[in-house]
Amino acid sequence: MTIYRSSAPPPRRGLAGRPILTATIAVAVLVSAGLGSVALADRGRPDRPAARPPAAAASSAAPAASGGRPGSISLSATGDIIMGQAPSRLPAGGGRGFFDDVKPVLAADLVMGNLEQTLTGDTGFRKCGAGSGRCFAFRTPPSYAAHLKAAGFGLLNQANNHGGDFGDAGFANTREALEAQDLRHTGAEGEITVVDVRGVRVAVVGFAPYDRFNDLRDLAQSRAVVRRAAGQADVVVVQAHLGAEGADYTHVRPGHESLGSEDRGDPIAFAHAVVDAGADLVIGHGPHVLRAMEFYKGRLIAYSLGNFSSGPAPLKSDGVLGRGGVLTVSLHPDGRWAGARFHSTAIGPGGRPVPDPDGSGRNAVARLSAADFPESGARVARDGSITPPS
Repeated sequence: MTIYRSSAPPPRRGLAGRPILTATIAVAVLVSAGLGSVALADRGRPDRPAARPPAAAASSAAPAASGGRPGSISLSATGDIIMGQAPSRLPAGGGRGFFDDVKPVLAADLVMGNLEQTLTGDTGFRKCGAGSGRCFAFRTPPSYAAHLKAAGFGLLNQANNHGGDFGDAGFANTREALEAQDLRHTGAEGEITVVDVRGVRVAVVGFAPYDRFNDLRDLAQSRAVVRRAAGQADVVVVQAHLGAEGADYTHVRPGHESLGSEDRGDPIAFAHAVVDAGADLVIGHGPHVLRAMEFYKGRLIAYSLGNFSSGPAPLKSDGVLGRGGVLTVSLHPDGRWAGARFHSTAIGPGGRPVPDPDGSGRNAVARLSAADFPESGARVARDGSITPPS
């Protein structure tokens, strides 16, 4: 896997812990001028077809780490990753071997995760001030990026409600820590991260319901960013931190979801909009529970992959909150479906991710997909293989 470019720079440091992001303006100018790193439509895929291959025509083959079916690439993804809460709640042994138990099921040509924390020292920024009520701010030392590298991760999403826990400096420090381990990142406003995966250009774009990132509540903006990504790459993957959270929110329903007074977006409307704009795979996270998977126009949407790890942080990990999984998808170089498999995981001792031998997560995804999307829901077999509805 090699990097082509990221079309938005890290955010400049601003006031009140919010990045001053100029990438959107820069991208708009470059596109209108037909110049610069984002003006690659002539080098990438032409306009995406309006009509996509029907789901029924897709292959049911499950992918392998080497790329699944001949001529395809394999992409794996996890839900929320937290390794601890510095300074007092960190894993034993400095976190070495934190992901060892699940490293075999992570294996793919490109391994992605949602980094639900920062990699930074104490920046002095206080997200959880006096009177803030129930509030969490997650960070581990920058050296913990090495644990992500050792696990096989290649790209981490920062677009979530903890990416800015330690202000602009914490956000920037996280990117620097990842880059020091040759790990890619995505999620800043206007950012399109393009990597070469065995000769296939894959664009990954992170979204969250906050204006410091690509804002998934703005469907017009979301479609525009994905269209730009489709012009730069052969395959487009959307990482989306969306929807309500907690044990009571395993089902996906039409309409906007919220956490208290915070609008967390309309998961179905957003996912369908970005697929219409050119996304080939949508990976959801944020609810901290597993949710349904759906096929829309032949493309897979995973509405939430649940909790992957918590570390010794003070998070609930019992019942459905302790279930997660690794989704491994194979796609042809033009984004067409080639197969997938879901590997159930659980949060084990010390908040480490471990395989779930009972397959409770797999069973939950199968049940929820059938219940929430009776016509378009993914079919999940006992071995974890995923197929479109017949």
